Amino acid sequence: MIPHRASASGTADVKVGSMYRMVFLLAVFAASAAAAQTPPARGSAQPQQPQLPSPFYPAPPPDQAPQVQQGAPTGDLTSPLAANRAKVTRTEINSETEAQLLASANKLVWGRYAKIKGAKPGDVVVAKDNNGLWTIKGRLDSVAPGTEGDWVAVDGIVERISAGHVQIRGEVAFRVAKVQQGTPCKVGGTLNFRRSGKSQVWRLVEGDNPCDGTQEMFDIQFEKAQAEKKPVPAQRPPKVPPKQP
Repeated sequence: MIPHRASASGTADVKVGSMYRMVFLLAVFAASAAAAQTPPARGSAQPQQPQLPSPFYPAPPPDQAPQVQQGAPTGDLTSPLAANRAKVTRTEINSETEAQLLASANKLVWGRYAKIKGAKPGDVVVAKDNNGLWTIKGRLDSVAPGTEGDWVAVDGIVERISAGHVQIRGEVAFRVAKVQQGTPCKVGGTLNFRRSGKSQVWRLVEGDNPCDGTQEMFDIQFEKAQAEKKPVPAQRPPKVPPKQP
């Protein structure tokens, strides 16, 4: 019986030793993992190596994202219908000659339909109030065959008149049945009409239709005043000298 007890005691010692070794290995593993996750101290930080260019970018990405100004004011943004613009109370006239020509403007011509047989010009009225503020308002209802119901209109105040240039603040609307299902398309804000040389036409610079991109060739026209014909004095018959005897 004695040999049997010795064998049991030896087996227990072996199990206890194996258990201690397992616990020791687990402790070592846990300590190694903790050391790997612990960031290095500030004093022992190694200098960073320069960042190499990435093959996915033409230049290395920035070290820091750009700063964004929160709550930046939007007052400097431009818009064709900016609400903070000063109200125009008087038209600035830099050319009296151009102003006289504009005062005689009386026709609107719409280039989209101008070459169709039967097309007719529209009417425009240029007015001036007692404070020197000029306004312009007109409309053309197309009567060319196949275009009935289409129209173009201009409405605005004249900000500045200079040689070959009329600047207004307002809007021009184009109504074309086949564009946007007949919804009027507008250009608004500061609009410029320019004339060159001895032309009788100011053409809208911003005249591309904003809905389909067509150049509308929208014109304001004036008619030259016809020169007054001076009456030709009646010619008297030549005097015949009396016959001498």
